[in-house]
Amino acid sequence: MKNKITGLALIAGLALAIPQTGDAFTSKLGARVNPVNSNVFEVVPKSSGNGQVFWCSAADYAQRELRASWQARLYIARGRAPSVTTGRRSSVQFTLDPKAAGITPAPPSLSLNALKVGESMTVQQAHGYCQVAPIF
Repeated sequence: MKNKITGLALIAGLALAIPQTGDAFTSKLGARVNPVNSNVFEVVPKSSGNGQVFWCSAADYAQRELRASWQARLYIARGRAPSVTTGRRSSVQFTLDPKAAGITPAPPSLSLNALKVGESMTVQQAHGYCQVAPIF
């Protein structure tokens, strides 16, 4: 009986450790946004996505879920790579706290689609990409 209870407790603990995507946030452009840890969240678009979808979705999540101010800065914590929360082929990870995420802010980029570690913009600026028709 003790082994059965221990096994059930282990299974319950593992279930809590695995990211739950059923309750994931869905952005205005339809991308899923999942927390990776307490400092980083991951944007996972329906298709391969582009800069507009990634930045808009990150801003939408930061503003509506995390209650970040419009002046807060979003930073790319990891560029385009396979998702660690869903296994999908394309995702980008963001943070509001580059120091806690272990990244160094980068100089501004002229390319919306560069999606390089350290690039940033304000939540308000990134949210502006939600207001234009998505380019897929």
